[in-house]
Amino acid sequence: MADIDPSVDASVVEALQINNQTGFNKILGLRYGEVRGDLVTAELDVAEEHLQPQGIVHGGVYAAVVETLPSVGGTVWLAGKGYCVGVHNATDFLRPARPGTTLRATAAPVHQGRSQQLWRVEIVNDQDKLVAVGELRVHNIYGGAGD
Repeated sequence: MADIDPSVDASVVEALQINNQTGFNKILGLRYGEVRGDLVTAELDVAEEHLQPQGIVHGGVYAAVVETLPSVGGTVWLAGKGYCVGVHNATDFLRPARPGTTLRATAAPVHQGRSQQLWRVEIVNDQDKLVAVGELRVHNIYGGAGD
């Protein structure tokens, strides 16, 4: 991860780094730019594993980006008091992307409250054209994982 807000608790930073290196997030291949409680940016290089049979980005990739960036930002915003999980993802696919394209995503909160947060995400291609837009509502869970 690149520019993480220095006030972010070290345990949160460690958890986010581990999360990005395992499972589905590893396949997704996001490279974070800014990581704050009020803004998250990331890039993704479109590769073969991101495609549907027609040779364009699978919509699930866009939806996963919309799920991931707000979850990261929301957890950072909780400042070590807990984490958040997505409970509603609405992603619109506007334009296809092909292998070799670098997608850039920006997530910012619309609302951040005690029990939930709402984030908006925009994903653009190499030509700064919007390829997908979405919103993610997350539920704030206080305490550690499994509490």
